[in-house]
Amino acid sequence: MSPSFAAPLVAPQDARLKTSYQEFPSPQGYGKLRGYLVMPANAKRKPPAILVVHENRGLNPHIEDIARRVALEGYIAFAPDALFPLGGYPGDEDSARALFPKLDQAKTRADFVAAAQALEKLPQASGKVGVVGFCYGGGIANYLATQLPELAAAVPFYGAQPPAAEVAKIRTPLLIHDAGKDERILAGWPAYEEALKENKVPYQHFVYPGVEHGFNNDTTPRYDEAAAKLAWGRTVAFFKEKLG
Repeated sequence: MSPSFAAPLVAPQDARLKTSYQEFPSPQGYGKLRGYLVMPANAKRKPPAILVVHENRGLNPHIEDIARRVALEGYIAFAPDALFPLGGYPGDEDSARALFPKLDQAKTRADFVAAAQALEKLPQASGKVGVVGFCYGGGIANYLATQLPELAAAVPFYGAQPPAAEVAKIRTPLLIHDAGKDERILAGWPAYEEALKENKVPYQHFVYPGVEHGFNNDTTPRYDEAAAKLAWGRTVAFFKEKLG
């Protein structure tokens, strides 16, 4: 399952983009967060911003590539590194996986809340914020929807669902992508769907038959091109509708 980062879809030096690493305060979290900020190079007006949340391995080259893909759609993209308090993504997946359980998840979640709030106030952005997350990041996308009623759109890819009691707090439209072979995540769906309906939360849910958890990650053998392209197309259309 080791990934190959040799061929990103969007090159780090793409002239259509401006990239940098930025830090923001996170007083309720680890004190400070850091991530990869990507902006369209020639935006005609202030664009909306999208928070990009990684899998349980920190800010690796694949997630940076996803952030660049988001920015090419006309958004400001920001991908925080949850491992920043522990020295940042260490450069290989095994070390990153080993570091991840050492995080204080309450502080890490607060860092992601602070990241979304920083994007809302970012001078170069319009003030509208969405989130897309994958695996662990999908769970964070669901979580942020319970914490930030002003969040304009949330797109969890195969992410853990929030407790049903928290769903009443959601005001954010959701676009939820799940894998047909992902028994662990799908097991939580009926209770989540019931709570979403009960609380009249706007949502769309797509299950992609025959694919594995992680099907969108084109750097691993679990990647499924057809499902990934369909899910990404739906994601971009959803952001266009909800963020502009």
